[in-house]
Amino acid sequence: MSTEQTSPPHSAAPSGDLPASDRAARRAVTLFPLLVIAAGAVGLLWPARFAGWAPGVPWLLGVVMFSMGLTLTPPDFTAVAKRPWAVGLGLVAHYVIMPGLGWLIATVLHLPPQLAAGVILVGCAPSGTASNVVTFLARGDVALSVSVATVSTVLAPLITPPLTLLLAGQFLDVDAGVMVTDILKTVLLPVVGGVVLRVVAGRFVDRALRVLPWLSAVTIAVIVLVVVSGSAAAIKDAAALVLLAVVLHNGLGLALGHASGKLARLGAPAARAMAFEVGMQNSGLAASLATAHFSPAAALPAAVFSVWHNVSGAVVAAFMARSGRRGR
Repeated sequence: MSTEQTSPPHSAAPSGDLPASDRAARRAVTLFPLLVIAAGAVGLLWPARFAGWAPGVPWLLGVVMFSMGLTLTPPDFTAVAKRPWAVGLGLVAHYVIMPGLGWLIATVLHLPPQLAAGVILVGCAPSGTASNVVTFLARGDVALSVSVATVSTVLAPLITPPLTLLLAGQFLDVDAGVMVTDILKTVLLPVVGGVVLRVVAGRFVDRALRVLPWLSAVTIAVIVLVVVSGSAAAIKDAAALVLLAVVLHNGLGLALGHASGKLARLGAPAARAMAFEVGMQNSGLAASLATAHFSPAAALPAAVFSVWHNVSGAVVAAFMARSGRRGR
């Protein structure tokens, strides 16, 4: 799940010239799918050992979002004001394309209500923060990526609950009011707390930046372990169907995100950033909300999405990077 926060890369410099925090971010993103797969396998094989861990998921998500806040600096926010058109387009594309695709896929595949709500909830989540590093690997517009990810996360309490109510309400009862409170507590407050600490004690935080990607990756892996262990029976019954839904959701999101950047004539680097800002989701938040408001089975799409979108993101980024070098 894309809540694994990595410190935003600063430029498309050769890997040997990268700051230590950026090199750590690249390694964490590369190894993250393997870590999540291992965690999911443990949860699937020994689910009883993790019974009762579900209440801890929101706290784990809070750790990840606090780490995200620690990586943000004032220039990340001022960058939004410098490019309002591009950031606004990314925000609209993200919160229109992915929720719409989630509803369409759930309807076309005739998913059971719990799984349908889970897929839609993934689509209504804010942008995944690993998209920043994947954009960097693709030689995309990292500044735009960071701006869209940041704004979509800050606005999540206002956008995610009503969108979920609108699109998933036909499948399950959705308490949007309680969901707003949960997102404020598990997403916005930890992010704000991290930003404040970075401003107040930036020198000490800078020393820890190389550790944050790994802290986030391990924490997300634990979330996946808990979600998978809680829905082990559902996985055995619907694994292929959920995987199909996730692959379609992510793949179409990447393609349509890239197309939106192209149609808006933002330029090739910005279009690459748009692909990942639309197609990669904060599936950790989706898993937490699904577990709290629906059921462990509803959190299954988020757990699968967490693994798949990191794999697909790395592959697409490598392809885009090679295409960008050939186009120079």
